[in-house]
Amino acid sequence: MAEASQPSTDTEQDDSLLRRLLSPVTHALDQIGRLLILTGRTLAWLVRPPYRFSQLFAAMDFIGVQSIFIVSLTGIFSGMVLALQLTYSLRPYGAEGLVGRLVALSLLREMAPVFASLMITARAGSAMAAELGNMRVTEQIDAIKTMAVSPEQYLLAPRLLAAVLVSPMLMVLFTSVGMAGAYLVAVESLGVDLGMFLARIEDGVRGVDYSMGLVKSVVFGFLISAISCNQGFYASGGAKGVGEATTRAVVQSAVAILIANYLITSLMTDF
Repeated sequence: MAEASQPSTDTEQDDSLLRRLLSPVTHALDQIGRLLILTGRTLAWLVRPPYRFSQLFAAMDFIGVQSIFIVSLTGIFSGMVLALQLTYSLRPYGAEGLVGRLVALSLLREMAPVFASLMITARAGSAMAAELGNMRVTEQIDAIKTMAVSPEQYLLAPRLLAAVLVSPMLMVLFTSVGMAGAYLVAVESLGVDLGMFLARIEDGVRGVDYSMGLVKSVVFGFLISAISCNQGFYASGGAKGVGEATTRAVVQSAVAILIANYLITSLMTDF
């Protein structure tokens, strides 16, 4: 009997080891599948009445208006340090006239959409995950369901649409204040010629540069809202679980932004 049971025991051990090895992969696939299903349901509710405009405007105020200060502060200092570094790097070669163009391209194509989205993630994405997570663990989401109201429509759809709408606006704000900071440092402080500074911007910036920044900001806003809402919506385990869900929302959103940034840049570089 002992000899007959030995192969069965070995098989069970092998299966247990295989499950442990594949556990991270299956967990990641489960998380991705859950995110896609929830996001799909949310998108389906976007086009179905009733349309909750009060929830949308409240979400736009929270995600957009209340992020203006931190986005502006980050933008102006990003433009200032970029102009400072470029001026000192190009001046030995007599090419400091290119500072305006290089700063504008850097802000439009990369820094503005990425940095603005990271600020939105840190401020609004974390708050969305924490708020929804708290509603989940206190059974407020279940209460909404008992009133025959879809939580995807009432809670998630307005946040998703608001993030997509306000992210391009914050990107434009970041670029504008960043260029103002670059002007203060390059022209007013380091003596770069104003006419050359402006002429290089006009000659070097094309429509595709604006388009790339806008496309990136829309995609990033969508990712931030989808990931943050997903983490908060499925939070569990009380206050500790809400904190963990908030942390995962910020980390996953930041990683998704960086990956999407590379993919969009590689697709649009040839235009």
